Amino acid sequence: MAEKPNKSPESPPRSSKAVPSSRLSRIGRLGTLAGRIAGNVVSQGAGQLLKGEKPVLSSLLLTPKNISNIADQLASMRGAAMKLGQLISMDAGDFLPEELAAILGRLRDDADPMPKDQLIATLNQSWGDRWQDDLLYFSFAPVAAASIGQVHKVITMDGKMLAVKVQYPGVKKSIDSDVDNVATLIKLTGLVPKSLDIGPLLQEAKAQLHQEADYEREADMLNRYRNLVETTAIRCEEQSAFIIPKTYAPLTTSTVLAMDFIEAKDLDALSDEPQEVRDAVMTALMTLFFNEVFHFKLLQSDPNLANYQFKPDTKEIVLLDFGATREVPENISQQYQTLLKSAADNDKALMQQAAYNIGLIDDSHSQMQVNAVIDIGMEACEAIRFEGAYDFGKSDLIARLHEKGMALTMEHNFWHTPPVDALFIHRKLGGLFLLAKRLQAKVDMRKAAGNWLCS
Repeated sequence: MAEKPNKSPESPPRSSKAVPSSRLSRIGRLGTLAGRIAGNVVSQGAGQLLKGEKPVLSSLLLTPKNISNIADQLASMRGAAMKLGQLISMDAGDFLPEELAAILGRLRDDADPMPKDQLIATLNQSWGDRWQDDLLYFSFAPVAAASIGQVHKVITMDGKMLAVKVQYPGVKKSIDSDVDNVATLIKLTGLVPKSLDIGPLLQEAKAQLHQEADYEREADMLNRYRNLVETTAIRCEEQSAFIIPKTYAPLTTSTVLAMDFIEAKDLDALSDEPQEVRDAVMTALMTLFFNEVFHFKLLQSDPNLANYQFKPDTKEIVLLDFGATREVPENISQQYQTLLKSAADNDKALMQQAAYNIGLIDDSHSQMQVNAVIDIGMEACEAIRFEGAYDFGKSDLIARLHEKGMALTMEHNFWHTPPVDALFIHRKLGGLFLLAKRLQAKVDMRKAAGNWLCS
């Protein structure tokens, strides 16, 4: 029952660390981190003054040493603290200096697993003290460890192989304080302007994380999403490109999620596949996104690469982690379909109206600001207007959008927080664009979105 899977020499198992489960211990961790960062700032600033240089606070804060301290502490804390660190890494990773992006990138990989005794105590609370007697096999070495829970391989007495996600103790109770404390650290770095009210976003982050920490809700979302994908494939009389695990109710609780164990490889395995396979996978993922927004009205909103796996033998994509699945309001879905059509037809007036209805712009914005937003929107949708397969690998679209977004903020003083539903849709599509570029895929986006351009 305590067997451990072999690890390759290149990827030694990460040492386990107990998850700080009380609110005070987690606040203490972040307080210690803040003190360490402040000490680094003072010492580095003093060194620059002695050289006759004028220190800049943001550059003192965003040093490799400080970012490394932040990444290490968030990875050991897990929970909402690490989740927010992941969000920063994924959103800014392609634009941060290389050394900082590499350090923050650790938060997209494995977290520190919890020790065996803490794992057993956690499972005792969910399954009872004699749970080991009811299983044929339980691997105490996790096959994955992420921000909110870690995954173990299990075999039931009747031979069913499962992946069991066990939530870290104290995660649910610490969400609100973690978000507030990490937000304070983010503000200190100067990455977020003082004039921008991020209060509503923080509240939404808390609500989202509370949902992700409810594994019974995730099980319901997983089953609902899988049914939509399977039904759509049957209706279209085609083979689904996706595999979605089925939940296993007897072992699922609010803090433990049991589902089918599916043998697959990390998405990096796609890099070794021929161009046509990479194109087909990315086309399927883009088509799925359009279905999510316009047909399912149910969006798996977390574009973390760890949520996708690949089966080289069947060329199928395994979809994982449905904790961040959220419903898309009918009005938002309709307005984004209008926005999509406006982009395809190069109709700026229609796009402006859709952007206004969504809340991407409002009456407080000048016409110059509105024009800048619409120009960025049109450029972001250039793949929809492209005839044939758009080459994401050769495109510099992401860099161009970043540059224009920074110009919009700095030159046009455009500080505006769009509706949360819009943010999650943009985030998912942005993640898919980054993945398409990473895979150097070519996708006919007009064909992928075809059902929604003519209806």
